[in-house]
Amino acid sequence: MYQLTDTEPTRQLREAYGDDIILYDAREESVVYRIVSEFLLGGQGYAMLEKAKPGKEDEPEIFRVSRKSDGELELETIEDDDEWDHIAELFDELTFPADESL
Repeated sequence: MYQLTDTEPTRQLREAYGDDIILYDAREESVVYRIVSEFLLGGQGYAMLEKAKPGKEDEPEIFRVSRKSDGELELETIEDDDEWDHIAELFDELTFPADESL
C-alpha cells in the first residue's frame, strides 16, 4: 500500500487547462471545477477537483488522470472502491497533514 511519501506533486492539469476545468454533468450541462490538488502515485496521475460554485451538499471529487493516444489529458472516474478510498485518504493527508506533535 502506498504512503503519502510515495506521492509526487504535479501540475499537469493546471499546465494544460489553467486553474479551472469545465466538465459536463449527467444532463450534459457544463460545470466549472477548480483544480484543488494533483499528484502522481506509481506513475498514475490523480486530481482533486471542486465545483467553482459549490452547493451545500457538494464535496470535492477525485479523478484518475490519464493521457490519451493523442497526448490529451483525460479525467476518469475511479470505479474501484479500494483505489478510491486509498487515493481519497492520501488527498486528505495532503490537505490536512497530521500534527506529529500530538
